[in-house]
Amino acid sequence: MTKTYNLFISHSWDHLDDLESLRALLEERGYFKVDFLEVTPENKFNSDNVYYLHACVRPLIEKADVVIGLAGVYASYSEWMQWELDTAIENNIPVLGVIPWGQEHVSRVIQERADDIVKWNTESIVQAIRNLAK
Repeated sequence: MTKTYNLFISHSWDHLDDLESLRALLEERGYFKVDFLEVTPENKFNSDNVYYLHACVRPLIEKADVVIGLAGVYASYSEWMQWELDTAIENNIPVLGVIPWGQEHVSRVIQERADDIVKWNTESIVQAIRNLAK
């Protein structure tokens, strides 16, 4: 039986194209089964209360086999991404940095927190997830 990997992708809503591209890349691989746990504009929590939002997002992160941090430079400016990655680390969930297609620079936030960082290559991403998963 094929394992299904629970993935939480930490991303910036200002760069949803990277999230959507990564999800499509992984979903196109018939031999690799994934469930995505992250919050997107389509399934967002309607609140401005940070404590409430943390309480809603934390269980999603805790359920993940791997937390993926999209490693674009924008991650350095996102307090949410930093919180999500730190929450993963606090819960002993491995963090994988994925460098978005065409990016040359990697966020320092990702560099400092990731257990592994890979470039935008399906096989590299899949292998890293398999290696890091609990």
